[in-house]
Amino acid sequence: MLVVREGMEADVRDAVGNRIARHVPVACAVQGSALPAGFASPPGRKKPWGTGHATLAAAPLLDGPFAVINADDFYGAGSYRVLAEYLRRPQDGAVPEFAIVGFPLATTLSPDGPVSRGVCAVDERGFLVSIREVLKVKRDGDDAREIDASGGRPIAGATPVSLNFWGFTPALLPALEEGFRRFLDENAAAKEAEYFLLSAVQSLVELGRARVRVLGGGGPWGGLTYPGDRPRLVELLEALTARGEYPRDLWA
Repeated sequence: MLVVREGMEADVRDAVGNRIARHVPVACAVQGSALPAGFASPPGRKKPWGTGHATLAAAPLLDGPFAVINADDFYGAGSYRVLAEYLRRPQDGAVPEFAIVGFPLATTLSPDGPVSRGVCAVDERGFLVSIREVLKVKRDGDDAREIDASGGRPIAGATPVSLNFWGFTPALLPALEEGFRRFLDENAAAKEAEYFLLSAVQSLVELGRARVRVLGGGGPWGGLTYPGDRPRLVELLEALTARGEYPRDLWA
């Protein structure tokens, strides 16, 4: 399922969707500007309503456990394997249990400069406590250092970070819709405010209405922040293709 902005469905289908559709079923969910009854977008607002609202846009197409990922990250086949295995397990807890694939911080840094990362705090049972958005973090030997006004503080390279590779059950959707309505109560007139999926999930965790398992074993991850990242990503994809993990004519 490709969640696309209003007015871009035809372009996305032409550039991406039609190629993928030759191999797997593809559906597009349009993240429109329409809001629930009782709310109206303010005049002049052009920005979509955020990743939480984008997930709600796909709700009519969902009929079971599902993943939510960024369109501009390469997460590696391992990430899909560990999340698919997790989502196949039956749930029997008192509250819904979701998951996120955590990536060791050191494996997600660019040698060309600082990056923004969601640093996860995880309890002894492997459940998410919180995600802290660190706007500037850079490599420091085998570890990393957060850059801030005080000069920065170290972060262990093995610390799991979120790169928005989520796994959910349909139990998320009514809670997400409820949270969006509360968000609109305060922000319906705003031209820039967004309803973020991360914030919605973290609120559920803090209220004890959900648990999020942090999964390891994903990757290899690759992303583009700086121009110098491109040749490294190409090298990664070439190596995976040479090992036979991907066919060279993937979308032929």
